[in-house]
Amino acid sequence: MTTDVSSAQPHSGAPGRTARVPKYYRIKQQLLAMTEVLEPGSAMPAERLLAVRFSTSRTTIRQALQELVGEGRLDRIQGKGTFVAQPKLYRTLQLTSHTEDMRAQGLTPASHVLDIGEIPADEKLSGLLDIGLGEHVLRIERLRLASGDPMAIETTHLSVRRFPGLRRSLATYPSLYTALAEVYGVHLAEADETIETSLSTPREAQLLATDVGLPMLLLSRHSRDAEGTPVEWVRSVYRGSRYKFVAALRRPDLRLAPSGARPRTAPPDRDGLGRA
Repeated sequence: MTTDVSSAQPHSGAPGRTARVPKYYRIKQQLLAMTEVLEPGSAMPAERLLAVRFSTSRTTIRQALQELVGEGRLDRIQGKGTFVAQPKLYRTLQLTSHTEDMRAQGLTPASHVLDIGEIPADEKLSGLLDIGLGEHVLRIERLRLASGDPMAIETTHLSVRRFPGLRRSLATYPSLYTALAEVYGVHLAEADETIETSLSTPREAQLLATDVGLPMLLLSRHSRDAEGTPVEWVRSVYRGSRYKFVAALRRPDLRLAPSGARPRTAPPDRDGLGRA
């Protein structure tokens, strides 16, 4: 890797030494400065033009651009080029639908059904939906859009026995949650949700109009009704460059210690310092 010497700060581990910074990193900072004066959605110059402008190789330019795409500063659209990223959409970590989240941000929600059909429940789905092994599960795969832009691929699993005729209901109601409430009297009350990261597969990249191998956010949601009965299990893949997640955090109730008792503190760490 080509390196360039930074003259900014001495290396903290060796006083008086200057830190050696990869050349692509210096180029990356210059590209980042470019994005800050361009409007969101503006096209970045082609790699060959940037290579000439910064007197470096296209390989160095490509590495710098790739990192900026991974960090959400740039957005690479398949077949079109690289653009200054739009402001990230937020998704609240609460039990709301895609339709509700998009409308709250002034965007037009839409969904395209990619696939819908019945599959037999394996051990995982049997446990998640509280149904027998091999029972029919309705699997709904949808492409979620916001004002025409693809945002996520969402795959929902529900018990066919509990929700007979749901496929027909989805043709009438714009939202799955609305159909569950209006037709079956089922209201979602609570859910467990996990967030992980993954890299886009060729199919995901094609559907989300991005490149293969770019960071994605992988969400798994297990929802239940007011009685605690499982309703759905959902797996969603979001474009990492377009989303951020927001959660409201509250401290748990702290029980009052008995009179005269000192509150417990965390045990010291190996250096003898209390843990924050």
